[in-house]
Amino acid sequence: MRLQHSVPVPADYEAEVGRLLAARVPSRLAAKDASLFTDDEQPAPRMGWVDLPQRAAQLVDEIESLHSRLEAQGLRSISLTGMGGSSLAPEVMAEGAGVSLEVVDSTDPNQVAEAIGTDLSHTVLIVASKSGTTIETDAIRRAFSAAFESVGIDPASRLIAITDPGTELDALATEQGFLATFHTDETVGGRYSALSAFGLVPAGLAGVDVRAIAASAAETVGGLGTDAPDNPALKFGTWLGIGHARATEKLVLAETTPGLSGLSKWVEQLVAESLGKDGQGILPVVVNGPTDVGFCDARADAMLCTLGPVTDVEAPSGFDSALDGDLGELFVFWEFATAIAAYSIGVDPFDQPDVESAKDQARQALSHGSSAAPAQPAFREEQVEVFGEFEEATDLIGAIGELFAQVDEYGFVGVQAFLDRIADAEAQDLRALVSQHSGVQTTFGFGPRYLHSTGQYHKGGHPNGVFLQITAEPRTDLLVPGRGYGFTELQRAQALGDAAALREKGRPVLRVHLLDRAQGLDQLRRAIADVEPRHHYGVD
Repeated sequence: MRLQHSVPVPADYEAEVGRLLAARVPSRLAAKDASLFTDDEQPAPRMGWVDLPQRAAQLVDEIESLHSRLEAQGLRSISLTGMGGSSLAPEVMAEGAGVSLEVVDSTDPNQVAEAIGTDLSHTVLIVASKSGTTIETDAIRRAFSAAFESVGIDPASRLIAITDPGTELDALATEQGFLATFHTDETVGGRYSALSAFGLVPAGLAGVDVRAIAASAAETVGGLGTDAPDNPALKFGTWLGIGHARATEKLVLAETTPGLSGLSKWVEQLVAESLGKDGQGILPVVVNGPTDVGFCDARADAMLCTLGPVTDVEAPSGFDSALDGDLGELFVFWEFATAIAAYSIGVDPFDQPDVESAKDQARQALSHGSSAAPAQPAFREEQVEVFGEFEEATDLIGAIGELFAQVDEYGFVGVQAFLDRIADAEAQDLRALVSQHSGVQTTFGFGPRYLHSTGQYHKGGHPNGVFLQITAEPRTDLLVPGRGYGFTELQRAQALGDAAALREKGRPVLRVHLLDRAQGLDQLRRAIADVEPRHHYGVD
């Protein structure tokens, strides 16, 4: 693994390295010392990730054995339903290896229907949920099960569960006789679970060489727990902590090699959920390379980080870095570095105090049933309806302008798209456009995926963000079997629930509802492009 990094004031950096070494932070992490982050003297409930690489060998044996059984039965199409840490790591592994793994982490009815519409005769569905009650994975499991039954296939013969022991999903798998069940360590949180069954099982069954990934991690992890100045995790964790201390709280991530494709999305979840709380934290911004908006025109609030072969990067903030290595190395490196940064900043990296608020609001919306009418739009214009509170705006351009006017010079805009992540992939180009016309760093996330990633930071991190939420009329609808609602209603409840949770935290939200997806997106792009930036990018 290779790490290059720079800081604007080396003396501050060296002083923080000395403080962390004096506190023996790396070695206490390696020893699972709970007192690093809590006054509770009991073993930390979420530190089992530290020695996962050393415990992976037996799990890999089981994965390879099951993979051979599936191949012998002609079951070669692997689908995974899981949210956040239960799906992002295996997705990265599969993309890096160039193997097919269908990740179904959306409640958009069209995306779920398209996933089910494949040849089910060769399909296995992996249901990954630490709690065993995740609403998205439960709904998708029910839809797949009904589809299996409709073509004469016993659903249990095609379902694999990954969950903690004793959960509802574990009990269901035992009762119905799932094809296989993998129990996970209760002391490993979702975002630190890349090298647990959550990460390795789906990737391995899809055909990734997970033995090599686990072995590389095992070779690397020992050095990350040493109290030494050259420990790369200590160096990078300090770099993040010093950046935060100097109000450089955006971490802009750019991949520079196909071998690490998707890694930035996994890092985004790890860093945002671990550090974004108590009004503090570091906001990851994922871009499409070093020449993309947000990276090439970054300002004083951004730390720049490339993932892949070293490139020449000079950040206006003075905080730039370049990381390269294989996935096994980088998984454990980022986990240790993020936990060290949490100590430096002064937050607990293993809790997520603001994630539940959006879930509660969504449950309330669902409890009202389909008869409950959504709020009336402030106005309708061509192919969009606009929801929000405006002092003067009567058209889409004005509404977007009002939203951007509420952004601090070094704040951010979060674009939240409750759309089909596959069919509506073009919506991702809104990130760069919004960034250019708001004049601030901008993130983009598909809902509900982002709720299990940057959603914690949105509500618990620095209170300097505003949010553009995008919803749309469904292309189709699909019932959730055994529930009193469909995926359209569930998706809408999740969008409205998060908007309500954000507003409770005092975060401005503008919701644009697309009456026609393609035409509505075009109209939204034109409106954003007509907003005059209030802030200007470039070197300060």
